[in-house]
Amino acid sequence: MTLINIRFFRKVFFVFSALLIFSCKKNQLGGSSTIQGQVAHHSLAIANSTVYIKFNTKEFPGSDIKTYDANVKTNEKGEFSIKCYKGNYYLYAVGFDKGISENVFGGIPIRIRDREVLDVEVAVTE
Repeated sequence: MTLINIRFFRKVFFVFSALLIFSCKKNQLGGSSTIQGQVAHHSLAIANSTVYIKFNTKEFPGSDIKTYDANVKTNEKGEFSIKCYKGNYYLYAVGFDKGISENVFGGIPIRIRDREVLDVEVAVTE
């Protein structure tokens, strides 16, 4: 092989590698998978709570909401829906239980596959 052919194949390899890396999205919002569910305290819905999302983790990242990557609000029934790509996520919910007049919080690790719809309950406690 000549020096020109080697350089050409190197360039093609690097372009192909870059396309492969950037076309494979994981652990971010907007994909073809859906995490949907409800935030609940003792099986009672926690309306208008916030679900914080941490990408690319299987472990509880802590209660500091600034460390999370995104968030969604629940509706009056405590329900939420998140469009995402396949990968690992941690959901951390924070809300207010009017029945006991206390703040409640809790979380759950999530692993989701491509084009999967996953139903979860994020259990919270005081």
